[in-house]
Amino acid sequence: MRIELEKRTGVSNLFAILSPLLALALTLVFGAIMFALLGKNPFSALYSFFIDPLLEVWSLHELAIKAAPLILIAVGLSVCYRSNNWNIGAEGQFTIGAITGSILPVLYPQWQSPMILPLMLLMGAAGGALYAGIPALLKTRFNTNEILTSLMLVYVAQLFLDWLTRGIWRDPAGYNFPQTTAFNESAVLPEILESGRAHWGIVFAIIAAIVLWFMMRFMLKGFEVTVLGQSPRAGRFAGFSSRGMVWFSLVLSGALAGLAGISEVSGSIGHLQPSISPGYGFTAIIVAFLGRLNPLGIIASGFVLALTYLGGEAAQLSIGVSDKVTRVFQGLMLFFVLSCDTLIIYKIRIRFGRGSNTEGAA
Repeated sequence: MRIELEKRTGVSNLFAILSPLLALALTLVFGAIMFALLGKNPFSALYSFFIDPLLEVWSLHELAIKAAPLILIAVGLSVCYRSNNWNIGAEGQFTIGAITGSILPVLYPQWQSPMILPLMLLMGAAGGALYAGIPALLKTRFNTNEILTSLMLVYVAQLFLDWLTRGIWRDPAGYNFPQTTAFNESAVLPEILESGRAHWGIVFAIIAAIVLWFMMRFMLKGFEVTVLGQSPRAGRFAGFSSRGMVWFSLVLSGALAGLAGISEVSGSIGHLQPSISPGYGFTAIIVAFLGRLNPLGIIASGFVLALTYLGGEAAQLSIGVSDKVTRVFQGLMLFFVLSCDTLIIYKIRIRFGRGSNTEGAA
């Protein structure tokens, strides 16, 4: 018996539009089954997970805080994936961006100036871009697989952050806690509204999504990304550079991940510590695909995935489930998003024996 995927002769536009909603519905159904197996009331559990965090103003601010890095990272990844360059290391670029952007407030805490925050943001974006340039260089120079190199560099970045915060950057007056000195007021990303903690990181994320949507929709560079992603050979005939696209897409996604890193540290945490991310760089991959690699769709999917983080924290307190439930929901969502998109384009055929007789199709 052999299971094959056979491309459909026509793709339903209706199902292509409804695919993310179907994936979300399937995630909720299987999430309810999971809660029932855990001995929890599925309806009250889903209410605690997805509705309860939206009922208070302060939790809406927290939702914006968690959505900001997801959207920023995911819109950069969408350009990578649409150009057929697979950056899996945004978590590492996020971390390096946080480190490089924190150089000024950590090493020069006495410097207070209106210039320090813009410089921090630029240094964070530059750090993420340079770190993403490593897999770009390895791919263009040595034809190395960027999936492996970008992923392995995540652990290098995390260990480097751990070494800094426990070593040479540790606050000598911090009672031996592994963290740097607190950023001064000039180095803190300000809040948008007085009613909560939401900072300007969410504004950066939405602006980045709109700009990249405009680029992909109306500019030659967006057309180049699409053509090289779908057919490198056609792109070469059009005069587009595949190597140049590797550099452009990886460096752009790295810069946005780095900007997300320093925005998170400056706006939400206020200092560097060994753990600055609950896995934003990896979750952003789900955000990108749930948004169908469309920057505007990513804004909506970013808030949905941010809700899983916030709901997971609320569910731990209200119904006493593990924090791993959040990961399960995110994994289910990615699985169903990819499954639904695959089954829209392909149908499953089951073949028996050596011949070509088809026993079943779906």
